[in-house]
Amino acid sequence: MSQSTPPTSAPAPQAGSPIRWVPSLYFVQGMQFFVVMLLAGLMFKNMGVPNDQIARWTGLLGLAWAIKPLWSPFLELARSKKLVVVAMQFTGAVGLGLMALAVQMPMYFAASIAVLFLLAYASATHDIACDGLYLASLDPKQQAAYAGWQGAFFNASKFLTLGGLLVLAGHLEKSMGVFNAWSVIFAVLAILLAALAAYNAKVLPNVLSPVTADRSAANVWRTLKEVIADFLKKPGIWAMILFIVLFRFAEGQVQTIGPLFLIEAREKGGLGLTTEQVGGIYGTVGTGAFLIGSILGGYFTSWLSLKRAMPILILAMGVPNLTFYYLAVAHPADMLHIGAAVAVEMFGYGFGFVGMILFIMQVVAPGKFSTAHYALGSGVMQLGFIFSKTISGDIQMAMGYEHFFLWTIVCGLPALLLMFFVKMPTLGKTEVVSAGEPKADAVTAQ
Repeated sequence: MSQSTPPTSAPAPQAGSPIRWVPSLYFVQGMQFFVVMLLAGLMFKNMGVPNDQIARWTGLLGLAWAIKPLWSPFLELARSKKLVVVAMQFTGAVGLGLMALAVQMPMYFAASIAVLFLLAYASATHDIACDGLYLASLDPKQQAAYAGWQGAFFNASKFLTLGGLLVLAGHLEKSMGVFNAWSVIFAVLAILLAALAAYNAKVLPNVLSPVTADRSAANVWRTLKEVIADFLKKPGIWAMILFIVLFRFAEGQVQTIGPLFLIEAREKGGLGLTTEQVGGIYGTVGTGAFLIGSILGGYFTSWLSLKRAMPILILAMGVPNLTFYYLAVAHPADMLHIGAAVAVEMFGYGFGFVGMILFIMQVVAPGKFSTAHYALGSGVMQLGFIFSKTISGDIQMAMGYEHFFLWTIVCGLPALLLMFFVKMPTLGKTEVVSAGEPKADAVTAQ
């Protein structure tokens, strides 16, 4: 973070191809993130926790990924990023094992949240070291060649958590009860993560960080203050920050309450789906539609340029709001109808979110500390999501589902207006974004 680009050093010779470790590394990164930010909320819903409590506490969990730029420079002081990665993976495995016990306790909600905080901060720290190890171990050509494997296995973990384990949890709930079922799920996750951590301890490259004269906590802290000060001096930065927050204001609310609405009993205004059905929808057609939307959104923006595409991208971000409002009004009962609506929702979400990633990349980040400023911009984006996620449960419980989703449609309008007051890149065409879901430092999906 102390330079505009990561420190360059010749990658150490590797015992084997990166294909041995890149997939497992990024599968773990995604698995830990989705367990905390997706699976936990759906579990609490089935345990009878009110929506406001779910939204408030799972929103606060996301703070770990928002503020990780503040301690990421200090991880550069570690001589071995592999050691940090493996330690955080084993910490995550222990945390998942503790979750299996926590859900059996009388004060299960408080105990589970405490363990999830441990998991969240271990996962965020893992992300920093994980990406640093990737950059230090591979030359630029290899980094580009294996970027697709990164995204593919990060998203494969979403298929596991939503398309696999959530469906399994729903099946087990019928025979074992909700609490026992989730104990089994977290025990399985703990064993899986421990096995992957042991594998990664064996195959990850051990590239040591170079010893330099300025490798001290005092120098890192001094540089961090310089990076933040330079970020806040950018022309129009406060308008940019407001735009980033407003861009995600409606999204954070819909992506939090939407899945809970699907599970909520029909007599309470929801659609009354089972855990298995929600897992099946989001883990298959939902994730697939998101990936297709992300790919097409990237090519669309590349073709039109960010400045001209942004209004359409913002409108695409409103598609989930409209979709859930429609579902709250129509209350369809057949799975084909509901599945098609979720596919439309996730396609619009993936298509539109490209706009925010590129806005941070091309408008907010450029300058002396571009890499660090991209991380700070992503942190602001995450904070905006957390704010809207945290308050969403209170708003929904006060309004009811139908009026809540109507409210989120209104929440999407300020970003559309503010777009005309922030600068946009004017140079040529926009680069295509890598396909797939942005990683945890960039987005909290759902």
